[in-house]
Amino acid sequence: MPRDDHDVSIQVTEPSPAAPAPVVPASATRRPRRRDFLRFSGGVAAVGGLAGTIAGTGVLAPASAGAAVTSQSDTAAATGSLAATPIRPPAAPLAVRGPYLSTWLPATVSPATWQEFWQGHTTAMGGIARIDGVAYVFMGDPGIILTVPNGNYGTPSTVQGFQQALQQTSLEVTPTRTVFTLEGGGVGLTLEFLSPVEPGDLTRQSIPLSYLVISARSIDGATHDVQVYADISGEWCSADDSQEITWAPAQVSYGGGTLQAWTIQLANQQPLTEQNQQAAWGTTVWSTPVTSGLTYQSGQDILVRAQFVDNGQLTNTSDPNYRAIQDDWPVFGFCVDLGQLGGTAKSVPLSVGLVRTPAVSYLGQDLQPLWAARFSSWQDMLGFFHADLAAARGRADLLDAKITSDARSVGGTAYAGLCAIALRQAYGGTELVVGPDGQPWAFLKEISSDGNVSTVDVLFPASPAWIYADPGYLALLLEPLLSYAESGDWPETFAPHDLGSAYPVASGHNDGGGENMPMEETGNMLIMTAAYIQQAPGPGAAFATAHYTILKQWADYLVANLPDPGYQNQTDDFAGPIAHSVNLALKGIIAVAAMSKIAAVAGNTADAASYKSQAQQFISYWVTHAQDPSAAHLDLTYNGPDGGNGTWGTTYNGFADRLLGTGLIPSSVLAEQAAWYESVSNLFGLPLQVPHSYAKSDWEMFTAAWLSQYPVSQQLIEQVYTYANTTPSRVPFSDLYDTISGNQVGFQARPVQGGIFALLALLHRNAEG
Repeated sequence: MPRDDHDVSIQVTEPSPAAPAPVVPASATRRPRRRDFLRFSGGVAAVGGLAGTIAGTGVLAPASAGAAVTSQSDTAAATGSLAATPIRPPAAPLAVRGPYLSTWLPATVSPATWQEFWQGHTTAMGGIARIDGVAYVFMGDPGIILTVPNGNYGTPSTVQGFQQALQQTSLEVTPTRTVFTLEGGGVGLTLEFLSPVEPGDLTRQSIPLSYLVISARSIDGATHDVQVYADISGEWCSADDSQEITWAPAQVSYGGGTLQAWTIQLANQQPLTEQNQQAAWGTTVWSTPVTSGLTYQSGQDILVRAQFVDNGQLTNTSDPNYRAIQDDWPVFGFCVDLGQLGGTAKSVPLSVGLVRTPAVSYLGQDLQPLWAARFSSWQDMLGFFHADLAAARGRADLLDAKITSDARSVGGTAYAGLCAIALRQAYGGTELVVGPDGQPWAFLKEISSDGNVSTVDVLFPASPAWIYADPGYLALLLEPLLSYAESGDWPETFAPHDLGSAYPVASGHNDGGGENMPMEETGNMLIMTAAYIQQAPGPGAAFATAHYTILKQWADYLVANLPDPGYQNQTDDFAGPIAHSVNLALKGIIAVAAMSKIAAVAGNTADAASYKSQAQQFISYWVTHAQDPSAAHLDLTYNGPDGGNGTWGTTYNGFADRLLGTGLIPSSVLAEQAAWYESVSNLFGLPLQVPHSYAKSDWEMFTAAWLSQYPVSQQLIEQVYTYANTTPSRVPFSDLYDTISGNQVGFQARPVQGGIFALLALLHRNAEG
């Protein structure tokens, strides 16, 4: 992408090698259905080998010969020269607050790699520091023109690049933050990307904005003259770079001060439409407080960046030539002159976000984002967000500390590292709206697989994050699904798979169609409802009573189709439908027991006793028919001469038995499965089912939680950590990967990584029953 050819001339003795362009995964160019990702008849072939081995917390030892090093940042990580604490994320989350505000760094080092939307399209953020008149890149890949001698023949030539960058010394990730530390020219610089997660605070959680705080200080005892520059490109507006955009500077009052903002949007707005997964409507807002040292400018990338490199300031002008994103690549820059910088740090707070109205369509009705009901305008919201920065950082400190402490207590440092890269990804697949009844609802996008609206078997694996941190949020995610089933428009007696085939349009499936998974989704809805009620007994009782009729209908569907679910599609649909599934039957049985708990809370004691008795009868059948004749493990499908003898799979649905305290699965089965899984795991984890070698990280952690009293639990935690920490697939934390090679098999950035919190979801459960 020709962003680097501006007219700054810097004499050097030899050209710097250009950094290779980041590889965009093929999956970023289309929206495949989950079931089409793979149809393997055997294991996944190992590709590329192990990217590195762990040498201390978060630091990589040299890569193996087979591992591809694709960028400057990969080189740094592979040689062990860069500390990443407590984990080196496959892609570092930067601004991740919703399905359409989801920007990541597909590398470890901030300079030399462009940031990307989750599906691989560039969402550029350029950063340059000018220290004592010398320019250094610190963010993105905003190259300049370098004029170099052509040997001894006297004819100069030019190359694209940047002569120098700040040296990154560390990368730290927490559940809410990604922090890069860099230094050079006697100055230390910190980039803090904070995407707040606000459990229990719907107003703040609804705000579609994210912080970037740039801080600098002298680290050599001398005083330095420092200016800091940051920009974003028009690529934030669309994944189609041929689209025309418009823009304007704006000033917004806040907290006794003023914000300078850029507003950028598509000239041709297409509400409730996507362009290769990015929203085709709304306004990108990029802002910072007005200070005496602030200047701003929009225009062609090479000209705006040249202005800063040459002069240490911008022109306070806006390019009047609206055009396509790829036409001279317009960027929107801020420069802050920090003056003479000593040992006391000075900071530049910025924010970036996407303001969209409406947010989604539900059964033909446009629903507004929740923030629109809480603020008079987006300007009011923006001012509130900036004024709230200090308090937001304080709340983030507390949440980060709690999650890290709790995670270490149940799974050690490796588990804390996994939780650090999973929380933003879970929340980042959701958004809050004003429901049809005027009350808050939340919707979820099935990111990177089908793209459905509020897919139940995506919500279920993600749910441990909310069961642990924010039970009320889980209830808001369940509400639209329950409301649709209760409306009568959904004609089936089992739960729907989703609310619409393509986010953000929840058009329903009034013909009873869609990617139906009758026992899977019905079981998921009952288990999540019971988990919510267990975590929030006060509001949970009202929830159970309000939705009791549809929940009972679903439970009765399960009773009629158990203990053997027959031939059905299920959540691991990339492996195809399955007959007599041991794991699926277990989910249905536990869901019947979950209905017993729901009935008890709703005051229906007769129903509670009946469902409990039926679940106990079903589990007796299950134990007998699920056991392999070898007595070494459970089978993949019910046993018999034409059944599952000699097969096995990951029985992750046992987690719900622990979570709800239903106590259905005999302890002997847990011991048997724990020993078996310990013996058949690969380097990066436990294969999902024979004969494949792929795994799902969410199900790995469900299994680790189910078997948390056995050594295999810690083994699985460390294996998934090793995968995440070393995978050569530099995409937002993929949940479907190969346990031999550590390569991504499919999917990325999916909210299902909330399942990493499965062990934490057990911390505060009600163990009765």
